[in-house]
Amino acid sequence: MFSNAEIGIDLGTANILIYSKSKGIVLNEPSVVAIDIHTKQVVAVGTEAKEMIGKTPRNIIPIRPLRDGVIADYDVTAQMLKALLKKVSKKAGISTRKPTVIVCTPSGSTSVERRAIHNAVTSYGAKQVHLIEEPVAAAIGADLPVDEPIANVVVDIGGGTSEVGIISFGGIVACNSVRVGGDKLDEEIIQHIRKHYNVLIGERTAENIKMEIGYAHPNHKEVTMEIRGRDMVTGLPQTITVTSKEIYTAIKESLEQILDTVRATLEECPPELSGDIVNHGIVITGGGALLKGIQEWLANELNVPVHLAPNPLESVAIGTGRALQMINKLEKAAK
Repeated sequence: MFSNAEIGIDLGTANILIYSKSKGIVLNEPSVVAIDIHTKQVVAVGTEAKEMIGKTPRNIIPIRPLRDGVIADYDVTAQMLKALLKKVSKKAGISTRKPTVIVCTPSGSTSVERRAIHNAVTSYGAKQVHLIEEPVAAAIGADLPVDEPIANVVVDIGGGTSEVGIISFGGIVACNSVRVGGDKLDEEIIQHIRKHYNVLIGERTAENIKMEIGYAHPNHKEVTMEIRGRDMVTGLPQTITVTSKEIYTAIKESLEQILDTVRATLEECPPELSGDIVNHGIVITGGGALLKGIQEWLANELNVPVHLAPNPLESVAIGTGRALQMINKLEKAAK
């Protein structure tokens, strides 16, 4: 237990991760809050709230207060942060009184969106709040030498956004983000099954399909999966079989958008750093980096080596925590 806690928060669209300097990742839960619409009280947060999606009575609604990597519902986000930080102090035995907090923000976020994130954390009672851009946090968390004068290219495919950043000398040289991520792929799968089978499936089923038989590479051994949903004509439950090839077709367009964003960022890269990219390649991180065949597909399309970060799901949170120590060093050096 230490009095002035130092906490790194990855406010992700799909998951919130909290990193403590002394204990590493202390919380990794879905960014979902279940709210009673009559009393406006928070009924559940995190994992408990996610399990309620599609299964609640009418008065309880599971809400995802973060959309496309930024705060869509300020009040609910503030309540969710308070509940999760309380959970951390109980579970991990960490004092979260007046902590120094560093939060990552999408590189494409506006000053209004950044202010909303800052205020949501401040309302919890944080002593100091620092914001760090997501590609920088992801690169630090992926063990890239961000302080050195070489090009570190990181592609962070999250739930709401995909961020591409070229980092050198500790700063961003070129950066682009597209509001396409894991959630968009789930949406595409739901639409595909609705259109081709007249069957309605939920977000959780779509996510399971993506994880089980979702492929980024067109050339793969076809696999099938049985799924259950509601027939839109009869209204009765129905079981259908889908193939990995048709799921690839459903998500192909969104993957192309991510690829275009990577290409656009590489085109902005100064010629001196382009040689480094050919030698060192690109590091992919975030939940989307776990999509089958994405490494091979990106390497083929871009003609550069593509590496998977050591902990793709936790890279941003780990980087956020490590950046806290760097900020402390910089502040001491400035005094």
